[in-house]
Amino acid sequence: MITAEKPEKSNPELPMGYSPVPRGKLANAVTCLEMTAKPQLREAESSAGLSLERMPAPDPQTYRQLFRAIGEDWLWVSRLVMTDEALKAIICDPLVEVYVLFSGGRQVGMLELDFRQAGQCELVFFGVGKDAIGTGAGRYLMNHALSIAWARPIERLWVHTCHFDHPNALPFYQRSGFKPYAFMIEVTDDPRLTGVLPRSAAPHVPILE
Repeated sequence: MITAEKPEKSNPELPMGYSPVPRGKLANAVTCLEMTAKPQLREAESSAGLSLERMPAPDPQTYRQLFRAIGEDWLWVSRLVMTDEALKAIICDPLVEVYVLFSGGRQVGMLELDFRQAGQCELVFFGVGKDAIGTGAGRYLMNHALSIAWARPIERLWVHTCHFDHPNALPFYQRSGFKPYAFMIEVTDDPRLTGVLPRSAAPHVPILE
C-alpha cells in the first residue's frame, strides 16, 4: 500500500511550468515527511491473526521476493536492480532492521528501518499487500514501526512517499504523525520497459513507449 522509495539527488531548482518527460521514462512526484517526537499511536481496527517478525541478515533472494511481492504494483524497483553485494551491505548492516508482517501465517507486509545516521531513523520501506489493504494491517504495522523507531535515542523519523503509491498513502502518513517538509521530482527509466518489472505492474501508471 505504501512505499518509501528514496529519490536520487536532483537539481536544486526546476523550471516553472510544464517540463516534458521523454518516452520510456517516469516522472515521480515525491513528498518528504518527518516527525521529531513519538506521536500518540492510533488504535488499529483489528490485529487478529497479525504478527511481526524481524528478518535477521536476510539473503538477497529472500529479501527481493518479499520486496517484489509487496512493492511490485507500486513500482518499487531500487532493490531489484542492485547487485547482491550492494544489497547485502545495506540489509545485513546491524543498524538496518527488516521486518515481515504475517497474517494467518502468510507474508502480507514489510517494514525496513535504517538507523545508520546518528540520531535519526529512515522509514525506508513500508507496505502491505493488496489483500491486506483496509483490514487494519497497515495501522498495526505503522504502530510497530513507530514503537521500534522511537525506542531508540533518535530525534527524527523520516520517510518518502510518492504519487505512484496508493492514494491513501500520504493521508495515512499524516494521520500517523508525519508532517511534509519538501517535494521532489524523480525521473527514472520505466522498469516495465527495461524488463525489471512485468508490463502488468502498476496499471494505474501509464506506459509511454
